[in-house]
Amino acid sequence: IHRMVRYQLAKRRAGTHKAKTRAEVKVTGKKMYKQKGTGGARHSDKGAPQFRGGGKAFGPLPRSHAHDMPKKVRSLALRHALSAKSKASEIIVIEKAEAAEAKTAGLRARFEKLGLTNALIIAGAEVDANFARAARNIPEIDVLPAAGLNVYDILRRKTLVLTKDAVAAIEARFAADKAGS
Repeated sequence: IHRMVRYQLAKRRAGTHKAKTRAEVKVTGKKMYKQKGTGGARHSDKGAPQFRGGGKAFGPLPRSHAHDMPKKVRSLALRHALSAKSKASEIIVIEKAEAAEAKTAGLRARFEKLGLTNALIIAGAEVDANFARAARNIPEIDVLPAAGLNVYDILRRKTLVLTKDAVAAIEARFAADKAGS
C-alpha cells in the first residue's frame, strides 16, 4: 500500500521546477578584474555560483517524477486498501448517489443522518452533476466515479461510501484483473 501511495503522489507531481545555471543568468560575461596583482582570488564573470545574482551550480531541472509499478502490484494494493476498510467496518453501501437539486445544505443534512463527516463517495460510472456540485463545498467529503477509485483517496478518508453500481464496477474490475493474470 505504501509503494502505491508513493507511486500515485510521484506521478501527479508537475516536475516543472527549474533554476537558472550560470549560462542562463543575465549578467555580463566580462572578467570581474584582472587575474593578477589585486591580492584577491581569481574570478571570471559574475555569473558564477558563488556570487549574488549568479547561477545555481546544480539546481533543479524539469523532469518527470513518475516511476513504474507493475499492474499486479497496483491491483493488489487496491485490494488491500479495500480489505482494510472492510475489516475496520468503514464501508457503507447506498442505493444511489443523487441529489434533486445542487444544494449543499440539503446534502450536508443527509450526511449527518448517516454520520458521514470524513468520507470518500464512489458513484457509478458517472457522478450525478447535482450531487457532485452539492458535495464539493463540504470539507473532507470527496466524490469520484467508479473508474477513479484509488488507494490514496481510500486511505485519506475515514469512511468509504459505495453505490450499488460502484460495487458492481469494482467486482468487474477485479474479475478482469484475474482473467488477465
